[in-house]
Amino acid sequence: MKLTINEKLLKRRIKRPSVIYPILKTIVVKPNLNKWNVTIKEKIDVNNIKPPFIVIFNHLSRFDYVFVSMALKKHRLNFMVGYNEFYRAHLKLIFKLANSIPKKNFTSDYYALKNSKRVLENKGVVAFSPEGMSSIAGTNQPIVIGTGKYLKNCNVPVIYVNIKGAYLMAPKYSLDERIGKVDVVVEQIFSPEELNKLSPHEIEKIINQAFTHDEYLWNKTQKVKYQAIDFAKNIETYLYRCPNCLKEFQMFGKDNLVRCQACNNAFELNAYYDLISKDANSLVFETPSLWFSWQRNLIKKELIDNLNFKLEEEVDLGMLPKYKYLNKDQTSNIVGRGLLTLTHQGLSFEGIKDNQDYSFFIKSVDLPTYGMCTDMSRFYTFVEGEFHEFYPKTKSVAKWLLATEEIHRLNGGKWQAIKNETT
Repeated sequence: MKLTINEKLLKRRIKRPSVIYPILKTIVVKPNLNKWNVTIKEKIDVNNIKPPFIVIFNHLSRFDYVFVSMALKKHRLNFMVGYNEFYRAHLKLIFKLANSIPKKNFTSDYYALKNSKRVLENKGVVAFSPEGMSSIAGTNQPIVIGTGKYLKNCNVPVIYVNIKGAYLMAPKYSLDERIGKVDVVVEQIFSPEELNKLSPHEIEKIINQAFTHDEYLWNKTQKVKYQAIDFAKNIETYLYRCPNCLKEFQMFGKDNLVRCQACNNAFELNAYYDLISKDANSLVFETPSLWFSWQRNLIKKELIDNLNFKLEEEVDLGMLPKYKYLNKDQTSNIVGRGLLTLTHQGLSFEGIKDNQDYSFFIKSVDLPTYGMCTDMSRFYTFVEGEFHEFYPKTKSVAKWLLATEEIHRLNGGKWQAIKNETT
């Protein structure tokens, strides 16, 4: 009987990456470091680190795996990668050679933990991002709860790869590559002895502090020029609310100009990611991250003031295939449609899946945030361990994200904002 993709993944016995992998990395990946202007600084002698150990990194872009693997030089890393990415055809061979570990984001995954422990027991190296997903706003996000407990239980050295500039090279709202500058620093953040002394909460606090970063503020001092043809393309999926008239989903970006179609509030987004007013009457924020933070604060205030808050929209429903891998641009197969609704109680769906009536409900305390596979055109979560991706009819993904996160936090969910969170 033919195995499903999921069954194949569960049958895999994770080993160290193929000996061919470092060779391919040098031949295929290394030339891109020069093209992308990547600099790597070592605060420790990377080649003298003896496995087993764990590598953690702040997650700014889809290219971070490349930066981390090159920064660790000769070491072969078993990356923990989003489970759903293993269904994409163009990544299949890479994950096989790298012996990457599939991990379901923001949900418990015994399989991933078991395999990562096995790699360490065999004197290998496990690499992952504690944030669980690449940055949405160009700023750090609270790390996944349970990271501290996991690191403490593993009790091996923890290396930290600190990345800066990668979000500006590939912002979440755009799939275009923007050449500028990326700085990478490698250092040790925990020894086994330090992990033994610290509580899981203390470990997570130290990581959150180390990850504190705002890409846009960073470039205010770095003044790096990033190259792109259509710099403001799709920025309205990220900055969806006009700061002048307060209307939603009226912003539109093209070339380097962003304009509100309701009130004509306009500004330029230049190659340094500066926001520049087009005239004396234009109202704009100092940085895109401050704009995004303002949108979050408006959502939070609305949730506090309105206990009957409801966000609902018709969406297409995407799910992972059983047997046939997805084409390069696909992240799921559309299998249904319906009404997605978010309230203080949680997230619900009423509609059709595979031509059958289908519904689900997730409590707000069990839903900290969403993942986004590529850009900000769609978002996903797991329902009873099964991947569900939602394709809204409007450019509303950022609002769904912010409202869901703030409802989770207001209702006492574990994934709380951190005091030094820049968003």
